[in-house]
Amino acid sequence: MDDGVSEYRQLFVDDADLYNRLILGTLLPDCMWLSLPRFFQTWLRNYIGGVLVYLLSGFFWCCYIYKLKRNVHVPTDAIPSRKAMLLQISVAMKAFPWLSVLPTISEYFAEIGWTKCFPRVNNISWFAFLAYFTIYQIFVEFGIYWVHRELHDIKPLYKYLHATHHIYNKRNTLSPFAGLAFHPLDGILQGLPHSIALFIIPVHLTTHVGAIFIEVIWTANIHDCIHANLWPVMGAGYHTIHHTTYRHNYGHFTIWMDWMFGTLRDPKDDEGKVM
Repeated sequence: MDDGVSEYRQLFVDDADLYNRLILGTLLPDCMWLSLPRFFQTWLRNYIGGVLVYLLSGFFWCCYIYKLKRNVHVPTDAIPSRKAMLLQISVAMKAFPWLSVLPTISEYFAEIGWTKCFPRVNNISWFAFLAYFTIYQIFVEFGIYWVHRELHDIKPLYKYLHATHHIYNKRNTLSPFAGLAFHPLDGILQGLPHSIALFIIPVHLTTHVGAIFIEVIWTANIHDCIHANLWPVMGAGYHTIHHTTYRHNYGHFTIWMDWMFGTLRDPKDDEGKVM
């Protein structure tokens, strides 16, 4: 292998080692992770990091909207029970070991040079970085929209996979913890656009990894039933409608795909209706 190519790929390895040390080295004794193969170190980092972000973001957001701002954003009779939230956490915990595999494989493929990822922003211009990231986000939006829509339209996929998430279909059962309460294969399918994009679009790998963790926070936010009314964001107002009608608002971060493909339903149309 050319020395320049080898050094370039080594940057991905160095970054992964740094992230592993930051998370695993901080939370675990060295004897529990240093002897593991690098692939499993990265999986363990993604698993522990994802679980922490999920639990902490859900916990603090629930404290804010259900305790500190009780009956302000969400009526008291619409607050989900503790039992419902614990069930959602239980489902998510069963899925997390499997959900963590996909980003781990993506990082491995970047390290061996199979993707179009680049390790440093200064490998390209800032303009190119922003342009590529915009294309990446559009691709992810498009991909997640259609995966999500087909999880509803293809009956076996809905029955055996996506229905696990849709048992939470009313305001008093939806909570930030419902965001990742998925069947593991369902979560992997919806995460695939992120990974496929790496083989098509030049993406800064660290930005990709950061986007995955932001996804965890985002999913908590869109299941809190609070309509932010910030166009064109696919906020919880839109996503609550998705959980109550099953046929609208399949999008992820924005409403554009639903608008383009005729599945958008505005929360304003449902004002005054009981969910």
